[in-house]
Amino acid sequence: AERPLPLPPREHAVLEALIVKQGKTVSKQAIADGLFAMNDSADADSIEIYVSRLRKKLEPCDAAIFTLRGLGYLLKPRHA
Repeated sequence: AERPLPLPPREHAVLEALIVKQGKTVSKQAIADGLFAMNDSADADSIEIYVSRLRKKLEPCDAAIFTLRGLGYLLKPRHA
């Protein structure tokens, strides 16, 4: 059964950026641009923290965030 995943606004924005491009790589810059649109600044370290928190919250789900070194992040099914 699907359950809502309550997220703070910044984590929600990061997850939304990954969902919109699901199956494709999303650069840290693209994520930062999305957070900037929320009148929020984000550096590489803060994005890594948001992604780390999201990974923990997504553990019970069938989705996972993968890091592609030098490219960005990828959201895809855990067992694909």
